Amino acid sequence: MYKIETHLHTTYISKCGWLGAAPLIKYYAEAGYSAICVTDHYNRTCFEYAGIDLEAEGDKIEAFLEGVKRLKAEAAKHGIRIYEGAELRFDENENDYLLYGFHHELLADPDAVIRGGLAEFAPKYRADGALMVQAHPFRKKCTPADPALLDGVEVLNLNPRHDNSNGEALAFARRNNLIITAGSDCHRPEDIALTGIMSETLPEDSFEFAELLRSGNYTLMM
Repeated sequence: MYKIETHLHTTYISKCGWLGAAPLIKYYAEAGYSAICVTDHYNRTCFEYAGIDLEAEGDKIEAFLEGVKRLKAEAAKHGIRIYEGAELRFDENENDYLLYGFHHELLADPDAVIRGGLAEFAPKYRADGALMVQAHPFRKKCTPADPALLDGVEVLNLNPRHDNSNGEALAFARRNNLIITAGSDCHRPEDIALTGIMSETLPEDSFEFAELLRSGNYTLMM
């Protein structure tokens, strides 16, 4: 069985992220993980922190994926696969959404995406073939989104600094027949390798990873 982290932040893009590529890969390798999906925050605060000017012309996605690129370079030394992900927050509220298996064009204009909101973004991510999972929907300041706009729910978030109400998240997912995921929500050393999913197959890339989640052919690491 392969261990896969579904929810992780780097210091390069996520303002709340403390860790760079070397320690992250070292400790995940020691914990026996085969793959990590990097889900750096895709929101106005973190773009400002990373020095990405949303008013400038041109595609911003390559700059946003700096954490992915750095982890890929380090992970190659350990045989760990790195998948591209993102944790989106729109202007409309403080909810967070994990996005998997997207083409770069979908996120190329962050200002438009963030300003537009979930209802406007949902048909676009679905047309792109991406998959969206609401992260920790019952955490303080978060509210469960319209399930018709989601593919799944993170029902096991083990970040130790928050009350994630994982039981409520699982009940919400089951009521609405949504995909369920688990993630460490890694930002700091104490968050490393707390959970994730286990699969008999190891996806080759970000798109295969999204298909694995869509298939449900995995177990949550409890």
